Amino acid sequence: MLPRILSALLFLFAAALFAEEPKPLRVLMVTGGCCHDYTAQKKILSEGISARANVEWTIVHEGIPTATDDGRKHRVSIYEKPDWAKGYDLILHNECFGFVDDVGFVEGIAAAHKAGVPAVMLHCSSHSYRAAATDEWRMAVGITSRSHETGCDLNIERVNAEHPVMAGFPEKWLDHGDELYKNEKLWPDVIPLAKAYGKETKQDHVCIWLNTYGKARVFSTTLGHSNQTMSDPVYLDLVTRGLLWACDKLDDNGKPRSGYESRPR
Repeated sequence: MLPRILSALLFLFAAALFAEEPKPLRVLMVTGGCCHDYTAQKKILSEGISARANVEWTIVHEGIPTATDDGRKHRVSIYEKPDWAKGYDLILHNECFGFVDDVGFVEGIAAAHKAGVPAVMLHCSSHSYRAAATDEWRMAVGITSRSHETGCDLNIERVNAEHPVMAGFPEKWLDHGDELYKNEKLWPDVIPLAKAYGKETKQDHVCIWLNTYGKARVFSTTLGHSNQTMSDPVYLDLVTRGLLWACDKLDDNGKPRSGYESRPR
C-alpha cells in the first residue's frame, strides 16, 4: 500500500513540476494617425503593461503624419483582412483615424469584437471613424464622442470603487495636460468607472468605463492624450487591469490571475 501511495505522490509532484505555464496573452496593438506621439506611446504602453502582466505584443503602427497628410484618412492594412484579429487574445486600439468614412471597412473592424475578441480602447480611438455613417464602432467603444474640450489638467473622480478594474485607483486623481472628451451618448451596456467635470460644457463626462459589445468585453478610457499621462503609474496600472479584465484574467482583488503576472524579459 505504501509503495502505491509514494508512487502516486511522486507522479503528482512530477506533474506539478512539469505542468505547462499559462502562455502570455497575445495582444495586437494598433496605433497611429494624427495628433499624438504614437512612436513614444507604443513603447510606453507595451513596456509598461508587460512590466505588470504576462503579455506578448504585436504592434501595427501606420498612418504616420507627413507634411502633406495628417494620417486621419489612413486605412490600417491589417483591417483589410477578413480575419484580421485571428490568433489574438485582445486588441489594444490607440489610434486616431477620424476621417475614415468607409462604412464597410469600419464595420469590418467592429465585427471582430462583436464576434468575441476583447478590446482596450484608448483616448482618440473613441474619436476614430466618427466620419463613417454607422454606429457599430461607437457601440464597440461604448460611448459616442466626436469632440473634446480644450486640453488642461483634469480632476478625475472615481465613481465605482467596488469594481476590480478600479482597485488601487485613487478616489481623486489629477491628470496633467489631458483632454476631456464630450459624452454625446452612453450605449446601454456601459458601466461608468470614473468621470471629470468639463469647465467648458459645465457638466460631468464619463472618461473611464467598461462595455460589452456582442460577445466581447471592452475596457475604454478617453484619457491618454500626452506621454506624461500614459507614463503615469496610475494610468498604466489602470490600463493593465482593464486589459486583464477584458480577457477575464483579473481576479476580484484587481490582481492578475495565476500565471498572468508579469514575467522577466
